Amino acid sequence: MKIGLFGIGLDTYWPQFVGLKERLEGYLKQVEKNLSEHHPHIVNVGLVDTPDKAFEAGKKFKTEDVDLIFLYVTTYALSSTVLPVVQRAKVPVIILNLAPEASIDYQSFNAMTDRTQMTGEWLAHCSACPVPEIANVFNRVGVTFHQITGMLHKDPECWNEIGEWVQAAKVAHTMAYNRLGCMGHYYSGMLDIYSDLTQHYAHFGGHIELLEVEELAELRKEVSKQEMAERLQLFYETFDIQSDCPIEDLESAAKTSVALDRLVAKHKLGSMAYYYKGTGNPENEEAIASMILGNSLLTANGVPVAGEYEIKNAQAMKIMDSFGAGGSFTEYYAMDFTHDVVLMGHDGPGHIAIAEGKTKVRPLKVYHGKVGKGVSVEMSVKNGPVTLLSVVEKRGGGLMLLVAEGKSVAGPILEIGNTNSRYQFPIGARKFVNDWNSHGPAHHCAIGVGHIGSKIRKLGALLAMDVVKVC
Repeated sequence: MKIGLFGIGLDTYWPQFVGLKERLEGYLKQVEKNLSEHHPHIVNVGLVDTPDKAFEAGKKFKTEDVDLIFLYVTTYALSSTVLPVVQRAKVPVIILNLAPEASIDYQSFNAMTDRTQMTGEWLAHCSACPVPEIANVFNRVGVTFHQITGMLHKDPECWNEIGEWVQAAKVAHTMAYNRLGCMGHYYSGMLDIYSDLTQHYAHFGGHIELLEVEELAELRKEVSKQEMAERLQLFYETFDIQSDCPIEDLESAAKTSVALDRLVAKHKLGSMAYYYKGTGNPENEEAIASMILGNSLLTANGVPVAGEYEIKNAQAMKIMDSFGAGGSFTEYYAMDFTHDVVLMGHDGPGHIAIAEGKTKVRPLKVYHGKVGKGVSVEMSVKNGPVTLLSVVEKRGGGLMLLVAEGKSVAGPILEIGNTNSRYQFPIGARKFVNDWNSHGPAHHCAIGVGHIGSKIRKLGALLAMDVVKVC
């Protein structure tokens, strides 16, 4: 990912006010230094002060394929020297209205005896002056922009916000190049998860690879006993495997885990959704029934996997994981009115990297509503702040992002070999459930650690997607 950066000024000023241009260029270098702490790949085209330079800068941004442009307003500048820089790049623009100091030193300023020098000093502080002009022109010509108003120095709130925009741009870039694998088919009759794949291309970009279960079954045949034994050892190091887990189920899961890694590598997958009902083909059914541990490892290592062919939630999980928050597959499990919590979890793989303690592995004689039996994971998300994210398919088409912030709390869970946690919400369990459901999400969502609603809102702005925050 590349970030574009430029400052603006007016060439008429330079011969009038000695040292002003150099001073403003110094400010721009400071912005670049601060930005590079958030992301190393900055394309800085310098101080743009004429239409000719504007066209040159615009061409540079386009040829460098920048994902986001930061426009640093150093002083007054004509909008005609700003628009050409961003117009051809067709990427979102963040206007940085950053004053060099908290305030002008009025006493020292008014003590100056040279009014030309006074005007030059004022121009070094008047970054707010041209912002309405720029905003007016951007609105009228259809350039997407966002504003950050603050100070160049000693303003952590301002620079935290800038950092969130950079993080959101990184996630948008990740989604734009992500390869999502879809293996199997939808769970028959689960209408809310059916999704328009072309809308996913339209909103996120990336590539969707449709996979056959037979390919995984064939890859399992190529796994050697040594590879299976090594993966089994990794299971014992990673999970808290319960003593009643049959060794044959663990060995089957180990073989599938190795095969899954090869499938992911072969198709360069960054995420996956899967489900397979089966029609009596034992090789396919064994492959599907033994995926949970391998998919949990993948999910913990940057390749989130969603069950029930829930493509929308695979996207939500990838977004959460790209923000560094995790993103575990979940749904309502029950409500606890006594403690005002919602129990949420899911069968199948979990994001074990965000688990509270070591994830247990338990044997199941039946996967409820699904083919097969075998071993499954039981975990809770780390206690503390959490964020829920759902990619929602809207009535009439298009996608939106639905967000809520809450807290994972300690307490009893259902020890049934599934992921499940207890969540509290600032608006209470009843209101959360009603408000969340009112926006029509599918019954799945992704849960990650930390409160990142503001980052997701910025991601939505960059992707031109509606974002609704419930709490």
